[in-house]
Amino acid sequence: MAGAELTNVRSPRVKAARRLTKRAFRDQDRKFLAEGPQAVREALKLDGITLELFTTAEAEARHPELVGTAADQGVPVHRASGEVMAELSQTVTPQGLVAVCRPVHVPLDDALPEAARLVAVLAHVRDPGNAGTVMRAADAAGADAVLFTDASVDPYNGKCVRASAGSLFHVPVAVGAPVAQAVRRLKERGLRVLAADGAGRHTLDDVDLSGPTAWIFGNEAWGLPEEVLGVADDVVRVPIYGQAESLNLATAAAVCLYSSARAQRVP
Repeated sequence: MAGAELTNVRSPRVKAARRLTKRAFRDQDRKFLAEGPQAVREALKLDGITLELFTTAEAEARHPELVGTAADQGVPVHRASGEVMAELSQTVTPQGLVAVCRPVHVPLDDALPEAARLVAVLAHVRDPGNAGTVMRAADAAGADAVLFTDASVDPYNGKCVRASAGSLFHVPVAVGAPVAQAVRRLKERGLRVLAADGAGRHTLDDVDLSGPTAWIFGNEAWGLPEEVLGVADDVVRVPIYGQAESLNLATAAAVCLYSSARAQRVP
């Protein structure tokens, strides 16, 4: 189904895909890589997003439905040798499937529905694994959108895409707006904007989360800067009941998002 096997890591096709591991080329080419069966499966569910699929013979045998779906959609499928797949993969143990995809983000105003109830905002988040995990948690909690502000990591970073476990293709994502602009739009849409910070005056136990809420999550090491805390309606911390010093960003974000989701669903 995939034709002759690609074995030359210096072939133009492989080099064109390989360059997408760098952000500058992703921005220039307006393409990114989605690696692994879960990401490929979710990408294929969106019309016109998957542009090419690279697969090893072993992966094609394990996931014939994905290769078949790609072929049925007219997506070029390239069988790749292990050496070529290692060039395209950004993991220690390649899973044998890499898709070249179009960006899925939308403008800020398009990402926010008129009746948005729950939004996650990533401000100055630099770790792609954390960012992807926050996307996954937001998706699982039923969030309406995830906003990556201008100082945050690229959502198309390979580690971020993998950590999202397909959620990048589920929840509307906006990229690049300054925090102040994002917060202004959120408030105009009627959402209460809460900054999650360990130095917050209130805890999750103290605040009413039943209304439409946007959560701002900050940098893993130093949290949120004062100018971001200043534009939020309130600063809230996750209570620590045990002896742990703190929670990492992704865990704290999951707790906050699920607290809001639960509060909005309890009569």
